[in-house]
Amino acid sequence: MQKEITNSEQMQFTQANQHFHSGDGHSCSHEDSKHSHEHNHPHAKAVSNRLARAIGHLEAVKGMVDRGEDCTQILIQIAAVRSAINNAGKVLLEDHINHCMVDAVKNKDYDKIAELNDAIQKFIK
Repeated sequence: MQKEITNSEQMQFTQANQHFHSGDGHSCSHEDSKHSHEHNHPHAKAVSNRLARAIGHLEAVKGMVDRGEDCTQILIQIAAVRSAINNAGKVLLEDHINHCMVDAVKNKDYDKIAELNDAIQKFIK
C-alpha cells in the first residue's frame, strides 16, 4: 500500500526541484540563472518501481513493529529496505552520470558537476 502524496507536498516538491515527469522516462527541466536543459533518464520507470517496492516493504516492517514482532527480524527487514533504497539510488546516479553529466561536461557547467559531488557525499553517508 502506497502513501498518497498531498497536493501541498507535490507542489513543494515541484517548486523545490522544478522536475517534470512524462511518459516512461523521467524528463527534467532545470532552470536557474546559469543552467537550462531537458533530458530523459532511461531507467526512471525501474527506479520508480524499486522505490514503490521499498515503500511497500517499509510499510510491512512498520506493521511488524505495530504487532510487536521480534526485534531482530525487524532489524533485518529494515536493512533490506535500506539496501533497496540504496540500489534505486545507484541506478538513478548511473543514469544521471551517463546522461545529465555528459551534457554538463559538454557545456562546461562546473556548477552541475559540483552539485553532483555534493549529492554523492550526501548519498554515501
